[in-house]
Amino acid sequence: MSQPPGPLRPEQQRELVAQVGAVVTSQVPPGWRQLRVEYRAAGRHVEADLLVTGPDGVPRGVRPHPEAVRLLGVLRSGMYQPGRGTWLGAVLVFEPTRPPVVEFVRPDLEPPFRQSPPPVGFQDELRFFPRAEEHIPVWLLERAGLAPAPVPTTDGEVRTPRIWDGLDASGKPLIRREPLVPGEVERVLAYLDAAPVILASRSRGPDAFAPDREDAVPMNFRTDGSWAWPGAVAYYLREHGVAPDPDLLAHIRSRRFTAPADVPESTRDLALAAITGEQPQTSE
Repeated sequence: MSQPPGPLRPEQQRELVAQVGAVVTSQVPPGWRQLRVEYRAAGRHVEADLLVTGPDGVPRGVRPHPEAVRLLGVLRSGMYQPGRGTWLGAVLVFEPTRPPVVEFVRPDLEPPFRQSPPPVGFQDELRFFPRAEEHIPVWLLERAGLAPAPVPTTDGEVRTPRIWDGLDASGKPLIRREPLVPGEVERVLAYLDAAPVILASRSRGPDAFAPDREDAVPMNFRTDGSWAWPGAVAYYLREHGVAPDPDLLAHIRSRRFTAPADVPESTRDLALAAITGEQPQTSE
């Protein structure tokens, strides 16, 4: 592939989406409630997942038909904009009684690849779909090996996240955040669970979304040097699909889902201070 194909008109894009829906519908048993297709690509590296929600309401993973994968590749190529590139990740949701819903991963965010493509994959991406410099996000430059990866630093302040976005009149948590796509959940959880523990506890607290679970939420705290978060962040994502604080999530993505193996003692002190509200001790 040396040059992207000509642009697809909006009606042609909709037709391709409908064709993808027809293909994946033909490969699953009747009675399905929802079909969710996730597609990620960088150069020649392609990943595709199909999540089928059946009559029992339980989503199950199925390998999508190769023709559906091919059609998505045609859609991606046909949506190339000269100087701006094309999308690297998309989610298509099909339901029996509703029009398809299509969401594209924002260009400033790296798609949640199952297996990270090698640098040549991102280099091919820039060759196949050329972009003007101002339209190449920093993460893509870094992944293509064209810019140094950022070195995590702390400016003397360690941030703590919001667990949820408020409480309703009855005291129940309010969530006003976009849920993570399934392919990203495990990568975010791996980051949250891998950062060093700075405050450990065997105690567990009640689940705010399921009051009958009185001994469920871990009471430990972790830090990556820039943020410090309670075990509740990972718990609520794992158990209830609650995405982390948007600023923390953006930080995790900027770190390419790789948590530090260790954090300097001085930074741990700052993180503890952020949690407890006490001033960190300093040596004379």
